[in-house]
Amino acid sequence: MNVIGQTHIGLVRENNQDALEYGTLGRAAQYAVVCDGMGGANGGNIASKIAVEVIGSRIRDGFREDASSSFAEHLLASAMATANSGVYDRAQQQEELSGMGTTVVAAITCGRTAYISHVGDSRLYLFRGGALTPITRDHSVVQELIETGQITEEEARSHPRRNFITRALGVRCDESGEYDELDLEAGDRLLLCTDGLTNEVDTAGIRALLEQPAEQALPALVRAALDGGGADNITVVVMDID
Repeated sequence: MNVIGQTHIGLVRENNQDALEYGTLGRAAQYAVVCDGMGGANGGNIASKIAVEVIGSRIRDGFREDASSSFAEHLLASAMATANSGVYDRAQQQEELSGMGTTVVAAITCGRTAYISHVGDSRLYLFRGGALTPITRDHSVVQELIETGQITEEEARSHPRRNFITRALGVRCDESGEYDELDLEAGDRLLLCTDGLTNEVDTAGIRALLEQPAEQALPALVRAALDGGGADNITVVVMDID
């Protein structure tokens, strides 16, 4: 069991609006939270910071290793809803922060199960046996265009509306995320990331870099995104399953 993460400002942005938190939960569980803030330089920073702190705290304080699936689902929904309220209320209190929000992808692994919640276009992938499979579905305009057959996944990478998301934490008063569960196997690896990685590195490139040990894969993924242009902040977390 191992979880490590890294964030980088990229080569274009003046500040890093991504945020992350990760750690272990007892002997057989671990968690990670990755956010990509939006709403201007100050708003994005604040939204992502609030979200990772609230969700991380709720997970650490509330998770039990003997938790049922329904308990884990409720815990993540509660953590996301509380973070949503925190971001939303802060935006209502300060006019200059109006409209700020953040994407979130959060995961808890315990034994052979991953509990996942996400909002927006930050993603979670499963890397198993050399294959890379997306587990989360983007809440975005281009994802809807893909699903209706109007564009291909390759076309989505350069589409002018590729950064338009349809859901985010903190933008409205009643967001609690989309929940998933995933059965795990020994040797599995989970990748959580912001679009600063996926907009610059294609699936084949990510898959190849994940063949390395986590301590090498993590900086290699960031470097690949920088080599691809580094147009956005880049955040990656790798969670390995024993």
